[in-house]
Amino acid sequence: MHVVIACDKFKGSLSALEACRAIERGLGEGVTVGHCPIADGGEGFVEAMVTAGGGRTVEAEVRDPMGRPVTAVYGLIESGKGLTAVIEMAAASGLWRLKAEERQPKETSTAGTGDLMRHAIEVSGAKHLLVGLGGSATNDGGAGMASALGVEFFNEDGHPFDPNPMALASLARLEESGRIDLPEILVACDVDHPLLGSRGASAVFGPQKGASAVDVDFLETVMNRLVRVSEGEDQAAVPGAGAAGGLGFGLLRFAGARLVSGFDLVADALRLAGKLAAADLVITGEGSLDEQTLGGKGPAGVARLARSMGKPVVAFAGRALPVAGEAFDAMFDLSVYGLPVEESMKRGGELLEARVAEAKGLLVEMVRG
Repeated sequence: MHVVIACDKFKGSLSALEACRAIERGLGEGVTVGHCPIADGGEGFVEAMVTAGGGRTVEAEVRDPMGRPVTAVYGLIESGKGLTAVIEMAAASGLWRLKAEERQPKETSTAGTGDLMRHAIEVSGAKHLLVGLGGSATNDGGAGMASALGVEFFNEDGHPFDPNPMALASLARLEESGRIDLPEILVACDVDHPLLGSRGASAVFGPQKGASAVDVDFLETVMNRLVRVSEGEDQAAVPGAGAAGGLGFGLLRFAGARLVSGFDLVADALRLAGKLAAADLVITGEGSLDEQTLGGKGPAGVARLARSMGKPVVAFAGRALPVAGEAFDAMFDLSVYGLPVEESMKRGGELLEARVAEAKGLLVEMVRG
């Protein structure tokens, strides 16, 4: 039996490669295995694309979500079309950059992501940008990113300001003439949420970043103001505009970017279809399988591709909600062990290996039909 393991990360516990290796250990003897760690635009996107493209990484001094100086990394890949920079917004503007008590999306900014983009263009000379969305600490609609690229934001008194959501509450005008020239920008996006409304950035993702119910209402009001002042109604409605706290919107509106499937970008670079074609069974997974999985996350992309080839596909996760089950032939999670989340994450590799070993008999039966 030949198994292809195409896992995304178990966030906060295992990288995509570590998850693939744990699953391989759990499968044990009598199975041949092919690894294909995946990403969908979030953390791991740069590593996956640079590895597939034979590129390199570059360090740049940027701002973290609170505006403090930090060093972040992006990738560079040479191709026939010229130098391509691969950027994860989380590298500069990710939630991992903040302590728990600092998680306040009313005060955070995507300026550091704009810093990375500017460095890639002006210092490295990139002719194309691939920007991966996911793992953000922000809910600024991409205004901080736009500011770093030269867009100016003015309050009701006519004074310019650095646009985090608290400041954007007084946004009255913006000026785009100072924005630097930008190359082609493709945005790898793993969700289909618009910017505004009950499925928008503030309502769905704000609480994950520390926003209270009152904060969510405030952020929604601010995002509406940003859309109105920037005349960005069309961009705000695009599926994916709400990704990364609305950075999807900001890249569409202020950088002329195009949103594409992050999974499709990575799958093409990794030649995933060819690898799945040789499989008897496909195993995928990530830390949490839930309703967001079906909105474009990597494991759902793996499942769609595998099923199009008639391959059985199963998923392993730290936790798996029934709503995600329609994407897979079977799901297995680590919650069966009844451990506190923190301990389960700390022992992720060990528990994942054990869960796969327990399920191996069922997997073999699945392949045999």
